[in-house]
Amino acid sequence: MSSEGSYYVPEQSKLPIFASLGLFLTVYGAANWLNGDDSGPTIFFFGGLVFAFVLWQWFSTVITENINGLNSTQLKKSYVWGMGWFIFSEVMFFAAFFGALFYIRTMALPWLGGEGDKGVTNEILWQGFEAQWPLMVTPDMAVNGDAAQVKGPAQSMSFSSVESIWTWLPFWNTVILLTSSVTVHFAHTALKNNARKGFVGWLGLTVFLGICFLILQVEEYVEAYQHMGLTLETGAYGTTFFMLTGFHGAHVTLGTFMLLVMFLRAALKGHFHHDDCFGFEAASWYWHFVDVVWVGLFIFVYILG
Repeated sequence: MSSEGSYYVPEQSKLPIFASLGLFLTVYGAANWLNGDDSGPTIFFFGGLVFAFVLWQWFSTVITENINGLNSTQLKKSYVWGMGWFIFSEVMFFAAFFGALFYIRTMALPWLGGEGDKGVTNEILWQGFEAQWPLMVTPDMAVNGDAAQVKGPAQSMSFSSVESIWTWLPFWNTVILLTSSVTVHFAHTALKNNARKGFVGWLGLTVFLGICFLILQVEEYVEAYQHMGLTLETGAYGTTFFMLTGFHGAHVTLGTFMLLVMFLRAALKGHFHHDDCFGFEAASWYWHFVDVVWVGLFIFVYILG
């Protein structure tokens, strides 16, 4: 047992090396995939499996250390700070993409449309350009017309193009994510009140809602690609749309997986107690974070898009 003033130092491990290798393969595979290399998907998924295996081993070790009483108060505080800085880095990550969207819509588009001191070059860069968002015309279309290879989308994903809100997938995804934020809060409250069944039940419902969100997200992408002509290659609108929603979907996937692991630990192993539940709390913090990001996406990408 560690004392309050001690700090447990784990044994040396090769896991960080394999984690770096898994991340490298994942990013390298994704880059090749986007550039049309047939080996890209294989490398991407192999790297993801390597990274997932490392996380499984790493987290298992941390859980075992905590169960064996090796985590002192000081070490537990470092976990809190570590998770806090991780979420902060994610905030900065999405701030960069929201910043890119802001720059395109409020600066680049008006300049190309002829506004301001920099607008005098619009006749050189894009003659006859009309500043509007979503941008449905690509530079290739402006130059080559019907012969253009890179064409804009036939329809946008914004609320202005929707016939009924009740059939609009982003609306239901918003309802689902906001509801899941409430259910994970109920799970936390139940755990603090030693209501074991309530904790497991609300947590399981949160995981279910996360999976529902991902299913609807996939359906939305299928509709965008197959019926609306909106892809990563359809100009600035398609790029910003899929970069923002795609990375958010990846974070929802990670958050759902984290909560699923916490649910299995709670339901099958009886882990977590009202005074020792940081693993669940960290996952719930992350889940609230992805919910807040989605609210920003819903407003700036869908409603104001």
